[in-house]
Amino acid sequence: MAITQIALENDLIMLRLMELSDVDEIYEVETDERIWEHIAYTLSTKEEVAKYVHSQVRLNESEERFVLVIIDQVTNKIIGSTSIYEISKEHSRCEIGSTWLTPSYWRTAVNTNCKFLLLQHVFETLELERVQLKTDNLNVRSQNAIMRIGAKFEGRLRSHMRRKDGTMRDTMLYSIIQEEWPTIKEMLEERMREQANQK
Repeated sequence: MAITQIALENDLIMLRLMELSDVDEIYEVETDERIWEHIAYTLSTKEEVAKYVHSQVRLNESEERFVLVIIDQVTNKIIGSTSIYEISKEHSRCEIGSTWLTPSYWRTAVNTNCKFLLLQHVFETLELERVQLKTDNLNVRSQNAIMRIGAKFEGRLRSHMRRKDGTMRDTMLYSIIQEEWPTIKEMLEERMREQANQK
C-alpha cells in the first residue's frame, strides 16, 4: 500500500505512520478522560501507551492496518491518531476511523483536514471505490462530524459490539463512494478555506 511510503500533509496537519518513538508524546496528550469515552480502549498510564504503540506499529508493519499520528504543523506536536483499516484490494474498499484528538483540538479545523487528507489518499492514490466509517450510537459528536464531511448514513447495526463497560452498542454505519468524491472534495476544500480565513 502506498500509505507506507508517504506522509499526508497540508499547511495545518501532517499524518504519518505511528512509530515506537512516539510513546512519550502520545502519553503527554492522552491523559484527558474525555478522549476515551466512546473508544474501545483507554490509555491512562505510560505502560498502557507503550503497549498500545507497540501493537499499532506491528499492525503497520504487517500492513493489516495503517495507524497514523496527527501532528500540528505549527507546534510539530502529536495531537491525536487516526487509522485506515479493513482494506480490501479485491473489493476496492476500506474503513477510516479509530480517530482520537486531544480535546483542545475538538471543534477546530483539524478533523476536517484530517478526513480530507485520508479521503484524498484513499480515492486518488489508492483508487479505492468505497470508504466506510462507523461510530457508537451514543457518540453524537462523532456522528455529526461524519455527516459534516458528506458521508451517507447506511444503517444501524444493532447490538454490534460490546463496549468496554460490558454494555452492547449499536453501530452507526456511513460511507462515501468514488463517484461522490469530486463533490465532497469541493465542499471540504471550500470549508477548509473558510476555516482558514476565520483564524
